[in-house]
Amino acid sequence: MNKGFSFSEFSKQSPKGLLIIYLAEIYKVLKLFWIFLFILFKDFSKFTSYGIIYIYLGVFVLLSFLFIRSYLIYLNFQFKVFNDHFILKKGILKKTNIEIPFQRIQNINFKQNIVQQLIGVFEVNIETAGSNDTEIAIKALSLEKATALKKIVSTAKFTDLNLKKEKELEPILTISPFALLKVSLTENHLQNLLLFLAVLFGFFNQIQQVSESLGQSEVLGGLITDSTSNLSTNLVLLFIVLVLLTLIALLSSFVKVFLLHFNLTAYLKKDAFEINQGLFTKKTIVLKKEKIQTITFSTNPLKRAIGISFVTFKQAVSGKTKKKKKERPIRLVGCKQEQLEVIKNTVYSNLDVLEKQKVYPNSYYAKRLFIYAGLFLLVVYSLLYFIFNHIEIAYSLVLVLPITILLILKKIKKRFYKISDSMIVVGKGVLETHLIFLNLFKVQHIQLKQSIFQKKSKVATIILQTASGKINLPCISYLEAIQLYNHTLYKVETSKKSWM
Repeated sequence: MNKGFSFSEFSKQSPKGLLIIYLAEIYKVLKLFWIFLFILFKDFSKFTSYGIIYIYLGVFVLLSFLFIRSYLIYLNFQFKVFNDHFILKKGILKKTNIEIPFQRIQNINFKQNIVQQLIGVFEVNIETAGSNDTEIAIKALSLEKATALKKIVSTAKFTDLNLKKEKELEPILTISPFALLKVSLTENHLQNLLLFLAVLFGFFNQIQQVSESLGQSEVLGGLITDSTSNLSTNLVLLFIVLVLLTLIALLSSFVKVFLLHFNLTAYLKKDAFEINQGLFTKKTIVLKKEKIQTITFSTNPLKRAIGISFVTFKQAVSGKTKKKKKERPIRLVGCKQEQLEVIKNTVYSNLDVLEKQKVYPNSYYAKRLFIYAGLFLLVVYSLLYFIFNHIEIAYSLVLVLPITILLILKKIKKRFYKISDSMIVVGKGVLETHLIFLNLFKVQHIQLKQSIFQKKSKVATIILQTASGKINLPCISYLEAIQLYNHTLYKVETSKKSWM
């Protein structure tokens, strides 16, 4: 299968990778300067013949410069495998050498965007933990070379790492487009709507800058003012806008789910899950069992009504992650109960924790939530009164207070933990319900915190730090906190299992 690829000598990407790098460089320029291009083409007819020649010449020089830069990036990007290390050289003027031991490599994933699909190459992402440089992307490799590299570097002993599945291997999860539609209906539509409005606001902000540069800011401002005035005085138009916003929220949820999870298929291998998904950008992720830090099972009333849940896998991330690179958990959507059981039984050898009794926070937790909510509402309504100077604003508390109380009660009810000899399950949520599963030996740091007020109420907060983030157990009985603290420390110190 690997056709003799050993990678003992430095290798370059496929020559087709030059096109991928070149297009990426052009995209960066367009992303930065699209507003100037908009102005340029808007007044293109006003330029003289000499001006047009200079424009064409400038575009040619820019594209030539980007091509030379892309070629140098391609030429200097070389990698090899030596002594159980992945070694990478890259850079044009500033040379960078990266050496990663195999045991620190967390995943090697395949990815294809539209261009890569058309020219028949794969992007290979090498993800690591415990480093600032947490990902290496090889933009263009043939399937054979990518698979060979994955087979050599990966510590998982798969017999076949080809993207084509063995006939006898049945997927544990397959999501059809109709199933994705049902999944999208259970999404957080408000969040997607706010994201859409943020993009729209950013676009109008750019248009406003263009109009100011062209001396048309008053016309645009007058148009917005008139439209806002008409909207506020026309109830029918306001109703239509609300309906449109609702449709946009639903449509944006579906588009987001469809693009990310199209053709979602999950396979269960000997010691790993293999997940394929994506429409324009196809991804193949091999998720090894020992690399998983926590698994979160999520549901809400709509999901329960149609019998599905979401599963989120979290792996180790660096403690000093770059701001641009955020933690990217792996999610399986539209899972049914039998599929959840397969995942649980595959990752965890003992699930007796589910039979344990739930431990809820002390009543101090509820008091704290109600006090914080009361103070927040007091500040908000005080500001609203000083801004609008209408006492009638307080009438909305008739609706706001019951909703706030209901949400707090739901948050209290869903906050609990169960603990066994080797595992802990943490429940949390407000509208959604989340169950977090964690093996105690994967805890890297445990902290017991107690404020002055907590000390008076004889409660404490436990913080479990894992390689994928923190898990909080707020305001539990101090005696229970001490027992949990000592038990977790004991399991961590005596366990000989690897946390990743």
